[in-house]
Amino acid sequence: MSDGEVAESTAPLRRADPGGQLTFNVARLLSEGHGATRAYPVAGVMLDLGDDVRQSDPLEGTIHLSRTNRGLFVSGRLSTSLEESCSRCLKAIEVPITVEVDEEALPSVDPATGAPLDITAEPDALRLTDHHELELGETVRQAIWLAEPIAPLCRPDCPGLCPECGLELSTGDHDHPSAEVDPRLEALRGFVPDRES
Repeated sequence: MSDGEVAESTAPLRRADPGGQLTFNVARLLSEGHGATRAYPVAGVMLDLGDDVRQSDPLEGTIHLSRTNRGLFVSGRLSTSLEESCSRCLKAIEVPITVEVDEEALPSVDPATGAPLDITAEPDALRLTDHHELELGETVRQAIWLAEPIAPLCRPDCPGLCPECGLELSTGDHDHPSAEVDPRLEALRGFVPDRES
């Protein structure tokens, strides 16, 4: 491989929703007029979020679809909990999160004729499959990644761990013997600086 080449990953991509629980057939909705709507309840859905993020509770909520002149407007509010560790005391915790989905889904084939559509003008748009299915697994997975807290806490006033012994500071007093002081600095132990008025 030359210096300018980028190696392609040979690892298979893991599907976010292996069971297809967030895949909806929207063929009938596409055949209806603009403004037609559908609501799909979501319950008991566990996604593959990768190696670093795990759900502790299944996804619950509702996905709303509205027919537009170009495709579908997808909106929804989904709730779940993630398995995390407190960033101060390292205790295992569950962090509840809610994700919002607001996307436009465009067809990849013409709903009336089945002819493929040119998708190069909007390559990053959420696309329906060739079978008029809306697959939201990856969209929801990415929303969960973005909603994951950077530094979760078991409680807002978590004192963390003792820097001396490593025990939780919330378990009580941590009296530790005074650290040995360099004999050359012993004279500074009682030093109190003058306060300026």
